[in-house]
Amino acid sequence: MKKLVQNLKNGNTELIDIPRPNCGKNQVLIQTTHSLISLGTERMLVDFAKSNILNKALKQPEKVKMVLDKMKSEGIASTVDSVLNKLNEPMSLGYCNAGIVKEVGSAVYDIKPGDRVVSNGAHSEYVAISKNLVQKIPDNVENQDAVFTVISSIALQGIRLCNPTYGEKIVVIGLGLVGLITVQLLKANGCDVIGIDLDEEKCKIAKSYGASVINPTKEDLVKAINSKTSMVGVDGVIITAATKSNDVISQAASISRKKGRIILVGVVGLDINRADFYEKELTFQVSCSYGPGRYDDEYEEKGNDYPI
Repeated sequence: MKKLVQNLKNGNTELIDIPRPNCGKNQVLIQTTHSLISLGTERMLVDFAKSNILNKALKQPEKVKMVLDKMKSEGIASTVDSVLNKLNEPMSLGYCNAGIVKEVGSAVYDIKPGDRVVSNGAHSEYVAISKNLVQKIPDNVENQDAVFTVISSIALQGIRLCNPTYGEKIVVIGLGLVGLITVQLLKANGCDVIGIDLDEEKCKIAKSYGASVINPTKEDLVKAINSKTSMVGVDGVIITAATKSNDVISQAASISRKKGRIILVGVVGLDINRADFYEKELTFQVSCSYGPGRYDDEYEEKGNDYPI
């Protein structure tokens, strides 16, 4: 079968032939019909893979510390071998998959072969995914629409953490795919949504979804927000942008009202100015992907569900 991978050593994105995966007892084997490209995340991975060793280290300083600690405990030669082996492992791309179930494990009871499902599977002809990360597609939803489910869950988790109520003014900074889905979900929740992006085309799309928009290259952000909120500031800010700059956090604080909420879904610089948050007593939280269960082996790999 074909699978799309990123080579970390030479930076190439490759379509490789590999054996079809086996279906474990807690897994569902899916034949892919649709796979969605998450442009921001996947471009970041590709750019990382294309960078040289020094730049890779600069982008992940916490990993450098782990390597140095490993050198102290296991020696230089062993550590170098481990790093080189890691770089030789192809990295899967993609996490928004829709397809047809071909096989289910012995511990899977509510999904059967022939079902249409979504999962967080990679760009691959077949994927074997834990049952807790697979969901049936309703009969009235097409696969090409259902494939947006996983990336929409990322947007939804950011909204859950922001906990908006009807009529609140919520800003979405960054109108890429996750940002535009966030705008639509907030509108469905009865919020007054303001979208912010430097790209005029993305602003137009957000406006078509019912949001008011601000392009900071064309008008002063703080003045525009003050005008829209009677000088009070917005109730919440959800950041779905991707940038190394610390300015986004500072901007989010400057446009928030007292005791406002700021939720980070994207990836931005986190050199936070204490005064920005102290004076307004703002809350700041980082959203973790799909929410509860994510990166928990008991949930994701072993199939142990959380209480309802």
